[in-house]
Amino acid sequence: MTPSNVVHANLERVFNERDADRRRQAIQELYAADAVLFEPDARYAGAAAIAGAVGHLIAALPPTLTFVMVAPAMVNHGMAKLRWRGQLPDGTVIVTGTDVAEIDNGQIQTIHVFVDRPA
Repeated sequence: MTPSNVVHANLERVFNERDADRRRQAIQELYAADAVLFEPDARYAGAAAIAGAVGHLIAALPPTLTFVMVAPAMVNHGMAKLRWRGQLPDGTVIVTGTDVAEIDNGQIQTIHVFVDRPA
């Protein structure tokens, strides 16, 4: 899987997945065993910690919010940058940000989540 495909799949299969079992399965496939997720104020290492962090985030969001790509991912030597937004079905944007991930052998090694400040 290309780095671009990996970060897109992460958005769809991890951050948009409401079912915890399917989300854990996606994390097992898309993330290296020792992967690290960096948020602005936290760091999560390993699949269980990453699954817990994403589950906590999803539980705090409106149940109809989905994350969508703003533009196709940009890739540079195993690094991928994906701009995204979280929006409601009516198109109201709740949050925007950027993921920057290091991809090796088709799996996320590290991912840094940058959340934009509200306008």
